Amino acid sequence: MQTKRSPGRRGLLHGAMVACCAMALSTAGATAASASAPTARTIDHVALGDSYASGPGIPTQVDSACARSDQNYPSLVAAARNWRLTDVSCSGATTTALAGPQGSQPPQLDALGADTDVVTLTIGGNDIGFSRNLSTCAGLTSQDPTGSPCRTFFTSGGTDQLEQRVNDTAPKIAAALDAVRQRAPHAKVLVVGYPDLFPDDGVGCTSSAVPLAAGDFAYLRDTEKKLNAMLASQAAANGAGYVDTYTSSVGHDMCKPAAERWIEPLVAAAPAAPAHPNSRGQQAMAAAVEHALHCRAYRR
Repeated sequence: MQTKRSPGRRGLLHGAMVACCAMALSTAGATAASASAPTARTIDHVALGDSYASGPGIPTQVDSACARSDQNYPSLVAAARNWRLTDVSCSGATTTALAGPQGSQPPQLDALGADTDVVTLTIGGNDIGFSRNLSTCAGLTSQDPTGSPCRTFFTSGGTDQLEQRVNDTAPKIAAALDAVRQRAPHAKVLVVGYPDLFPDDGVGCTSSAVPLAAGDFAYLRDTEKKLNAMLASQAAANGAGYVDTYTSSVGHDMCKPAAERWIEPLVAAAPAAPAHPNSRGQQAMAAAVEHALHCRAYRR
């Protein structure tokens, strides 16, 4: 079994700004301590989302079709709280995969029910084609490695295509949250955002492992921030909590040395997918979710 190195709880939680929306949970059915109170039932936690939730490449992979790890953030949170976890997060998922099939996988929303207590959701990155966009940017780097050919390409028509894709995804997130509420009307829902992939100061690290042009790091950073801001806005507008995993991961992006980074570069070194959280990154995301759950007590 892989030995896990914790990034340190203080480091993980420092600066983790979370819109809690009364999303912290105590054990379902808990009341004031009483010798006669019945034993509370187990919390049912359903994890929905894409590869940032499923943990592709991270040992141990327990679902090859969805590249899902048993050390992803939903598993870590559920294990820490002794919750019953139903994890249907799946690499490649878009908002469409929530309500419809994803290949041979059934709709993720089918995992929800009236007894679902907690829902975590990380989705939206594939809707804007973020992995495909990174491949495009990497392919353009040789044209102007010290400039910003990626930004030039995506803004050449006078409109920032990536920003527009973020805006176009907003109603899809709203519809997804509405569908979650219909399937699990009593659940507390947490939209879990994306961690810091690129240097927050905009200073790049162009290399064979991160083949992005120097001037494009800030553009891609800003695009990710726009995506997270949209997710936070839609969560607030649709009665869900938002977990900011970005702030606490600043300084642990793909440009950092292997011992410090929580995000793998485009040529991954640790067991994880390129441009995705490694095991430390999933631990950090779990810590941010834990912080959200602790921010205010909730009693069913």
